[in-house]
Amino acid sequence: MRTGIDESPCPLCKREDSDLFFEDKKRSYRHCRYCRLVFVPKRYRLSIEDEKAAYDLHENTPEDPGYRRFLSRLSTPLLKKLDSNRKGLDFGCGPGPGLSVLLKERGHEVDLYDPIYYNDPSVFNKTYDFICATEVVEHLHDPEREFSTLFKMLKPGGWLGIMTKQVIDKQAFSKWHYIRDLTHICFYSRPTFEYLARCFNAELSFAADDVILFKKKR
Repeated sequence: MRTGIDESPCPLCKREDSDLFFEDKKRSYRHCRYCRLVFVPKRYRLSIEDEKAAYDLHENTPEDPGYRRFLSRLSTPLLKKLDSNRKGLDFGCGPGPGLSVLLKERGHEVDLYDPIYYNDPSVFNKTYDFICATEVVEHLHDPEREFSTLFKMLKPGGWLGIMTKQVIDKQAFSKWHYIRDLTHICFYSRPTFEYLARCFNAELSFAADDVILFKKKR
């Protein structure tokens, strides 16, 4: 494995000031000095075919009580923020979009988007009261572009709800199951989410260690 300087810029803030954070037998991980994102350089990314093969192994369905409990970690705090009959988007919903079912059961309208399973580009011409991204942002190849798009689609006062595990420190990272998934290429921490809140003029709150809520300021 090649070590040392890697020229791959940070995919979130596009700066090139990063340090080697960790390295295992399969990949290296860089730590951006500016936005604090930990990321995998481009040369380690899977092909879209290999990514899809990995996603196809997931067996989550909206009827699975365990999966519903997992998704409720985001849906429960988000629902407390929403007025009735809101319009939302489940971004990166995957092949079994369970979160949209939980939200529809509470009277909300929810569109679906996933680049592999529900590739409906018409959603990008709409605006939403809320957008959810559950176990999605760690997969993004260009998070700067994706977050810019999501915040543009969000109405003033709207909510962006994210579920993703957060980086704690190098020691925990080295033993972390999250990095064993080769489709995971971006790893966030509180400073990274604070950076995003500043960039997109949003209020930031944490409903749990892995549940992050942004409210777009009016």
